[in-house]
Amino acid sequence: MGHVHSIDELADARDQLATADHLPLLGSGRTADVYALDDAWVLRRCREGWDTRGEATFMTYVREHGFPAPRVRPDAGLAPGDLVMERLHGPTQAEAAARGDLSPADAGHELAALLRQLHAIPPRPHGHVLHLDLHPENVIRTAHGPVVIDWSNAEEGAPALDWAMSALILAEVAVDPGRAEAPAVRVALTALLTDPPPGLAPALDEALARRTANPTLGAGEKRRLGGAVELVRASHQGVCDRGTGAALAPSAPPDLG
Repeated sequence: MGHVHSIDELADARDQLATADHLPLLGSGRTADVYALDDAWVLRRCREGWDTRGEATFMTYVREHGFPAPRVRPDAGLAPGDLVMERLHGPTQAEAAARGDLSPADAGHELAALLRQLHAIPPRPHGHVLHLDLHPENVIRTAHGPVVIDWSNAEEGAPALDWAMSALILAEVAVDPGRAEAPAVRVALTALLTDPPPGLAPALDEALARRTANPTLGAGEKRRLGGAVELVRASHQGVCDRGTGAALAPSAPPDLG
């Protein structure tokens, strides 16, 4: 294990994160940046300073029940938007698929297996732990197996919503004419939807409402949501027509305000 930075060092780091001169930047997402502390730990900082304590609680809970999520280091004195967690080594599922190490169908089946494993964990007071952002960019394929990252959207609820969110996120890529990987993602989507839990139709309406309200999605992305929903329904219907799964009939259109 490499050098573990002290709280004083992390405090100094927070003052300099705007320039990131002192810590290697490993990656940036829509809302956060990830910096290397050493070979064992990373510092993830939410740019808006969102409180990460709930996220850390969910990650710790699922790890305690054997689910592959990064370890969280409970350092005192961190800013609300900072989270120190295990550094993972390996490609994302998306990277592995792009270079041919993982077939699109196997990627979809792997996502489905992770969702089933997550929802097999004993529920918390208000329902099962839901990740709500499980897609190929949020799975790191380490030497010890896939590990799920980015638990910032996690909450408690019914498993069907988790499946609907994953399916819709995949479909958004699949209907984007500017994405070269769109055909492969369609295959992954079909594999994901082989055997979803009951209640997917109303959950898909809820997923659409949430994605529509998501402030990190651009106007073009939101315009494609309707087509993405139809692709989810069609993909699942295709699975049903081949004799697997229950038909996903459209429910009443959601009231998006």
